[in-house]
Amino acid sequence: MEIPLSKGGILIIKEDAPRAAALKKNNLHYLDTGTSGGIWGLKVGFNLMAGGNQASFKQVEPIFQTLAPPDGYAYVGPSGAGHYAKMVHNGIEYSMLQGYAEGFEILKAAPFGFDLLQLARLWNHGSVIRSWLLELAQAAFERDPGLAHIRGFVEDSGEGRWTLQEAIDHAVPAPALAMSLFMRFRSRQDDSFSDKVIAALRNEFGGHPVKAE
Repeated sequence: MEIPLSKGGILIIKEDAPRAAALKKNNLHYLDTGTSGGIWGLKVGFNLMAGGNQASFKQVEPIFQTLAPPDGYAYVGPSGAGHYAKMVHNGIEYSMLQGYAEGFEILKAAPFGFDLLQLARLWNHGSVIRSWLLELAQAAFERDPGLAHIRGFVEDSGEGRWTLQEAIDHAVPAPALAMSLFMRFRSRQDDSFSDKVIAALRNEFGGHPVKAE
């Protein structure tokens, strides 16, 4: 049988239940499984969030046990729940990344000559902001202390947009996620036109200097 595929976005998640129903008519059982862990999953195991029929999940649970670290997988609900959980997971990730990024930029701009690698390493031992992401920041600073070989251009794979759309649809305030997504858009502009407008207006009303091209 042929199952049509959406072009992207939250529609994929909302189609999980219809797909599962269509497949069930052909005696096929569908589990939507959100997967986290990135390239490190190959070494330490993947974090797996399964949605669908719970009996089907139990039947194939040994596969999840093989792929995930201890306590690193779960049945999270009916069809669509696995992909939905992973979507929100990535929305949270956007906000966490933005928080670390802003903090390290403030440190870099400060007059104290901070060693960013030293602080990342320090904070990974007992601090309230320690995390796997901070461990990865430490690894990145070890390879390139000033990140001189990386351009500040940040893509987004879509889940942040979809999570924000869900927040809008359910009237849930999500300002941290929204701003982190918009900052990714900002990173792709070499010279923001909106910043040009602000500079021009400050020059017009207050005579503040502008920098010429």
